[in-house]
Order: sequence, then C-alpha cells, then structure tokens
Amino acid sequence: MTLEILTPEKKFFSGDAESVMLPGADGKFEILKDHAPLISSLKEGEIRIRQNGKDTSVKIKSGFVEVLNNKINVMVEGAA
Repeated sequence: MTLEILTPEKKFFSGDAESVMLPGADGKFEILKDHAPLISSLKEGEIRIRQNGKDTSVKIKSGFVEVLNNKINVMVEGAA
C-alpha cells in the first residue's frame, strides 16, 4: 500500500506500508492491504506505520484519512 501524510505546509511522509494504525475519532483502527474504501476523521494522537516488519510512529494533530485502491491519504493539521 502507498501512504501519504500531508500537512498544510508540506508532504510529511510518502512511502509504502504493510499496515497503518490510525487514531480515529471513535477509537484506533488499522488499515491493511485491500481495505474497503473509507473516509474517516482523525483525532490528535499517533499513527503507527509498519514497513518491512518495523514500526515507525508519527504524532499528528486532528485531520482526515481517505483509503481507496490501496492508497492511504492522511491530511492533518500538523505532524512530528
């Protein structure tokens, strides 16, 4: 899957991912390959990205995620 994390200032992250754990407004949820199309709001928290068997964490402010055809677009107010 392809993951992009965008802030108003820049493209924060772009790359392939095996799985992505997101802080949804109603709780955490995970995106895996061939996930159904989805649009969801995100609350401030942490995104966990699994690449090549290793996890990376990104702290985010609130935003939205769109999942379509194995592409995950995350649009957030800020990321670190």
